[in-house]
This record gives sequence, structure tokens and C-alpha cells, in this order.
Amino acid sequence: MKQKVVTRRSFLAKAALGGAAASFSAQAGFPWFHVRKKGTDLRKLNIACVGCGGKGYSDIHGVASENIVALCDVDFGRASRVFQEFPDAKRYKDYRRMFEDLDKDIDAVVVSTPDHMHFPVAMMAIEMGKHAFVQKPLTHTVWEARELAKAAKKRGVATQMGNQGHANEGTRLMYEWVRSGALGPVREVHLYTDRPIWPQGLERPPKAEPVPPLLEWDLWLGIAPKRPYHSGYHPFAWRGWWDFGCGALGDMGCHIMDATFWALDLRAPEWIEAESDAKNADTTPKWSVITYQFPARGKMPPVKVVWYDGGKKPPRPAELEEGRNIPNGNGQIVIGEKAAIMASCYCSSIRIIPEKKMREIGKPPRMLDRVKGGHYQEWIRACKGGKPAGSNFPDHAGPLTEMVLLGNVAVRAGKRVAWDDRRLRCANAPEADRFIREPFRVF
Repeated sequence: MKQKVVTRRSFLAKAALGGAAASFSAQAGFPWFHVRKKGTDLRKLNIACVGCGGKGYSDIHGVASENIVALCDVDFGRASRVFQEFPDAKRYKDYRRMFEDLDKDIDAVVVSTPDHMHFPVAMMAIEMGKHAFVQKPLTHTVWEARELAKAAKKRGVATQMGNQGHANEGTRLMYEWVRSGALGPVREVHLYTDRPIWPQGLERPPKAEPVPPLLEWDLWLGIAPKRPYHSGYHPFAWRGWWDFGCGALGDMGCHIMDATFWALDLRAPEWIEAESDAKNADTTPKWSVITYQFPARGKMPPVKVVWYDGGKKPPRPAELEEGRNIPNGNGQIVIGEKAAIMASCYCSSIRIIPEKKMREIGKPPRMLDRVKGGHYQEWIRACKGGKPAGSNFPDHAGPLTEMVLLGNVAVRAGKRVAWDDRRLRCANAPEADRFIREPFRVF
């Protein structure tokens, strides 16, 4: 019988999937960069990008100030535009082979795959000592978010999730208005989105379609259960299927929940309850209204946070003047005893309501530093030894993603879920624990 050879690549992949520590220590003290002479910038990072179509295209351009040394995508057809723009970057379909071939040539990794592959790619990168930028939601499940945050902290790498609004001025104004007491105690928050803009609430396609010639379908499936190819999954509608995406909440939750999660120090909820039109176990619902109940945090009172998607909207706040409406699309409403805030998705448009209160209160006292150059440059500076990025995995992105994805756990459970954060389980619904951590397919 032929002995199975365990390669470095397969060992790292298994370590990443299991959340175990591989036998590679993180680079202590960032020895890979140097200063040409005093006062000059550090040398450019060597960045590998996994996922080059869709959002990956803009992510790659977001870090294009550095050296793009490798591009990895399972669909060379979708990636062709990026390949043309970065002709010197090496091309791969399998991220594991890329890491094996170019280990010493890669400083950092950008992950812009469908949600279900965020964890295995990012974990392998982190275990190899690479800095990581990962699109939102950080992971596909709550357990993965916890594990990835722990690994990033242990390895000491620079991390950032792709919720770019966290670097915005408006997000800081939200924090400073809330923390300075301008709104008074906050007990109610409403968050809403116009998503989904892809099909949801569907039955699985009855027939397979031919796999596009430049797509490696098994690599696209990755750790997800095997199923035949259909254009209803790739390239666009994968968010509506539980095996691959996290629905409207996964798409927009880490954006729209970000500012209030930070300003109100929300962390873990006591319980989560969802209304939705969920019809089957395979696909995300057409709409949902999800309520999170958080306990008191220090001097902050308990607060109820309600999420709306699929055309559902929050009630009109009493603070809003006659003749003004809640903006369409995506937004957030934070209601305090003294005043309220109404803001857009990324807080790029943010106002205290009523307008009379806005004029009375004015700008809040400055409590936070501002981000120069935006979300990507903040991460690049962290990779080069600067202070941690604002949406780094251990301190912010991991806990935020856990909160967001717990909403989907409640949707799938079909009942109120009492959350045991320390044990990472549904205290009153053990049957729902299977949605906290899902099995991985070996591919």
C-alpha cells in the first residue's frame, strides 16, 4: 500500500481548517522591511490577493500602492480584467499552492472570496505569519470569527476587515456624540438595508448546468458541501445560499451595525429573536426583522437593537420633524433620551434629530484620532509596524462579526435564542448549535 505523503501545503491547510496552530511562528518585530535612510518610507509590502472578481477588484486597487505579487482566483474568466492590469503578478487558482510556492515572497494577503472561504484562506495566511485583510463578514460562522480573532492575536499579525466605513469621519462623530452624552442614555437602535438585491427564498435548482470553461468548480465550492454547478450560485447569487453566504445580514450588517456596535460597546447580546419568511434550510429568507437584546454595559443601560431587511423598515422616529422621511436604502437610527441620530450606512451622512437639537449640540468633543488615507492605508501602515487598524480581528472585527451572524442563527433556529457567549452556544436551543460551527468538506 502506497504511503500517503503529508506535504507542507496539506499540513498547513489542515491546521487552518481545524483552527490548530501550525508549527510556524509569526514574524517577530517585522524583520522583512527596512528603512532606506532616515525619513523615507518603509519598503512596499508584497501582497497576494485571493478573489479577483467582484469586490476583489476594488480591494486589489485599494492596496495597489504596494507590490501585488500574486493573484488567485478559481475563475480565470472573471479575473481576466485584474490579470491584465497586473501582468507581473503570478496567477493561481488554488490558494494553498500559492502559499506553498510563494511563502517567503508574501508579506500580506487580501481575501475577497465568497463568505464560506474567508476562514480557511485567512487562517492559513495567519498561521504562516502573513498580515490579513478580509472582506466582510469576516467569516461564515460565529465559531470561525472567534477562532480567527484568537489566531490573529496569537500570531501578532496586522489585520483589517473590509467594513470601510469604520475609517470614516461620521463613524467617529457617532462614537463621540454617544460617548459624550449628547443623546442621553440610549435604549433603542434601528438598522435597515435595501438588501437583498439577489434572489433569496429559492428551492435548489433541479438540474445542473455546464461548468464554465475557465472555472474550477470544486475549488470554488471549497469547504462547502459538494453540489453540481449552477449559475444561480456563481458568480453573483451565492449570498442567498446558506452553504456559501450569509444573506442580507452578512452583506450589509458589518457596515450598518459597525458604528453603533462601537459607540455603544455592544459585544455579546443576551438573546436574539427573528421574524422572517424562511421557507427551507437551503436558502436565506426574502426578508427578516431581527431583534438583539443587550445587557447594561458599565453606565450604559440595556439596549434593544432591531435589524430590518428585504423591504422592511423601522418605525418613524418621534424626533424626526414633519415633512422629513427616513432615507431609503441603508441606514441607522439611534434613539436617546435627549435626542436621536439618523445616519447613512457608512455614517457618511449623519445628523442629530430634530434639527433644532443638532444646532444646540453642535460638534462633539474630539475623543478619537482620524484615519489618514482611508481604510486600506490604515491597514498597510499597521502591516509596516504602525498602530493596529481600527477594524482589526481581535479587538473589533471578530466580535462585530459574531454579533452580526448571531442574527442568522436566530433566523435559522426559528425561535428566540438565549446566547451563552463564554461557551459559544445557544443556551436554550442546543439544536441550533449546528449553525454556530459547521463541518468542512475536505477538497
